[in-house]
Amino acid sequence: MDNTCFTLQACDGSARTGLLHTAHGTIPTPIFMPVGTVGSVKAIAPDDLAAMGAPIILGNTYHLYLRPGDELIARLGGLHRFASYEGAILTDSGGFQIFSLSSLAKISEQGVEFRSHLDGSKHLFTPESVLEIQRHLGSDVLMVLDECVPYGADYGYTKRSLALTERWARRARLAYPRGTGPGLLFGIVQGGFFQDLRRQAVEETQALDFDGLAIGGLSVGESKQQMYDTLAWTADLLPQDKAHYLMGVGTPLDLVEGIACGIDMFDCVLPTRNARNGTLFTSVGKVNIKRREFAEDEGPLDPNCSCYTCRTFSRAYLRHLYVSHELLSYRLNSLHNLTYYLDLVRAAREAISHKTFDALKKHIEDLYGDELSA
Repeated sequence: MDNTCFTLQACDGSARTGLLHTAHGTIPTPIFMPVGTVGSVKAIAPDDLAAMGAPIILGNTYHLYLRPGDELIARLGGLHRFASYEGAILTDSGGFQIFSLSSLAKISEQGVEFRSHLDGSKHLFTPESVLEIQRHLGSDVLMVLDECVPYGADYGYTKRSLALTERWARRARLAYPRGTGPGLLFGIVQGGFFQDLRRQAVEETQALDFDGLAIGGLSVGESKQQMYDTLAWTADLLPQDKAHYLMGVGTPLDLVEGIACGIDMFDCVLPTRNARNGTLFTSVGKVNIKRREFAEDEGPLDPNCSCYTCRTFSRAYLRHLYVSHELLSYRLNSLHNLTYYLDLVRAAREAISHKTFDALKKHIEDLYGDELSA
């Protein structure tokens, strides 16, 4: 794969549109990637993803390695064939899961030794092994192993952690030289909430000539404003000719704030998790479908949405499904929330092309700005 995997198309301030070229199709950016942790976006089938226009999803290296196993998936033709998904797949390295399960993990120069949350068995992830796992999966975008530092970590710890992450990144680049596989390799920028460490991270990660750069270590306990401030001055340092990926962050407000900073790619479990909890994102703001006020509401969930859920069912029916604990509630709510997210990034691409992104951002801020005080 040469250096033309990302093509910049248009800019409106720092917001930008582009094309990410992968082995399973060209992805228009900005894009939101539905999360399919174990090879399945919860409650959503591959034909649903195709219908809503999802050209790329995310899979989880940690979970797929543990179950059903990357070697089994490889024998069955790779994750695309296994999951019957024809679009592109990005897989994370498992670093965030290790951060989340820190009580079960031990970090060393070699890598991360951890115990499975499933059965307690002991495993080792190294910068080299996580790439081998992702190659078995047939990933279109592979992520390097990194350490995600928790919010509140002091400067000394964060600096040592960043140095380790950068040494791991160099090992990953050596293990996966450019042109040795069809998948793109992305580096990850850490550095906590210290500007000099973030700058150092960008410089050192960029020097390794990855196909794209991801910003990690945000949404780990800090306030919304702290996250946006760190995102803004980190994103401003990223090279313009590479794809920019903000990992694991994704309310509607997060998306427009990130796009305004030049972010191209997002993922988050929030739209599907909130859907299963009855919280829905619409063109008129957040809707809690379990509320009694919707018991006799014959109107669509979102009159400005063309998804199957909004075209077909009333708010009253969606509330009935939710309070009755019907499994169909998960599917219909998830269909809508993911469609809303994909429509939002589609609208952002159009607005950037027409130099009207600020108006779209202001509209989303008016709808969801209460997140800043939450």
